[in-house]
Amino acid sequence: MAAEEESNSLQYTPTWVVAVVCFFFVLISLVAERALHHLGKILKHKQQDALFEALQKLKEELMLLGFISLLLTVFQGLVSEMCIPTYYVSTVLLPCKKHSEGKTPEKHFPRAINHRRRLFSTEAASDHCSREGKVPLLSLEALHQLHIFIFVLAVVHVIYCLITMVLGGARIRQWKQWENEIQGHLNDRHVDEHHTSFVQHAKGWRKTAILSWTMSFFKQFHGSVTKSDYTALREGFIREHCPSNPRYNFHDYIMRTLQVDFKKVVGISWYLWLFVVMFLLLNVKGWNTYFWLSFLPVVLLLIVGTKLEHVIIRLAQEMSEMKERGETAQVKPSDEHFWFQNPRIVFFLIHFILFQNAFELAFFFWILCTYGFHSCIMEKLGYIITRLIMGVIVQVLCSYITLPLYVLVTQMGSCFKEGIFKEHIHSTLTTWRSGPRDQGSG
Repeated sequence: MAAEEESNSLQYTPTWVVAVVCFFFVLISLVAERALHHLGKILKHKQQDALFEALQKLKEELMLLGFISLLLTVFQGLVSEMCIPTYYVSTVLLPCKKHSEGKTPEKHFPRAINHRRRLFSTEAASDHCSREGKVPLLSLEALHQLHIFIFVLAVVHVIYCLITMVLGGARIRQWKQWENEIQGHLNDRHVDEHHTSFVQHAKGWRKTAILSWTMSFFKQFHGSVTKSDYTALREGFIREHCPSNPRYNFHDYIMRTLQVDFKKVVGISWYLWLFVVMFLLLNVKGWNTYFWLSFLPVVLLLIVGTKLEHVIIRLAQEMSEMKERGETAQVKPSDEHFWFQNPRIVFFLIHFILFQNAFELAFFFWILCTYGFHSCIMEKLGYIITRLIMGVIVQVLCSYITLPLYVLVTQMGSCFKEGIFKEHIHSTLTTWRSGPRDQGSG
């Protein structure tokens, strides 16, 4: 065995094989790097600073993945040589039950065997532990598969967020027509008519919280954002934050905030990595963890959507009460309408929902390609179909309902967001603010 392993080492491999393989890996890496660099130059040229920062965030994630890959490669020999008692790997928290002695692993996992790639010999580590009456903590094959899963998860998350933001952005761009119509009727009764329609939200609902929340739940599926909603929230924002500029382009502003949020959503935060670790731990045979997990993003999306619709209703109720008191009726943005008086909680929930759904899809395709459709980890066919349907529902709900609602309604907080200034003005202000500090430090 030792002689066979030595003959397969790099020192006995033909140099032309090493050179060719190395050349193609370097070529692919350089092409990818130059493509990202060129995309960054295009975004800077078009003054898309928020999208450029999102690209930089993507590069950071790629660097993190590279570092994780390096750690797994460097320490794989050390991990595989760690030995633990057989009991802990044969009976405790197993994703699949151990096959019987009469059946070989090849009969249970033919796809895994056929596609196996060994970075080093697994027999050496196994022999090392067997002499002590123990087994390896994690085999080299398992380490390699974990390595692939982390990469697949990150790629699926980025692609999924990109699709969601593109579809959501397309839905929000439909409001551009409303913005143009409002800009052309600033001096007419047009806005007042929409205010009257907006206040209708409050009639009959103020006395019963149950009815108010129920209507909020169902409204997100039909007419989640109407022209009256957009008009009233737009005017309330402008009167609160831009009173001297009634022609402020509110639609361009919310599109910029969407780009700013995208650069944060595309990243994988530390608490999301903890989520991955936790659910890898809970992937136990018979628990059907990932089946039940598939319902979590749908439930959270419905809760978030209901809350955002309820904020609109509360704002309409306040306008109705102002009219009854003979005051000037207008929307009053305030953090008090949001959970714990913090609109950013909605963003964190949406970020978690997108990542969790990406995790579901990534895990499904990774299992499919690694072990095959009939792997015990795949669970029953009914569970698989349900999980895929839940993933599609989350994609549709988040893109066309929850994300547009979030972009509009969270502007009703006490503070405006980073995108209130255009990209070149924001860059100038950032440079101006940091200038005295840099000069002082120099």
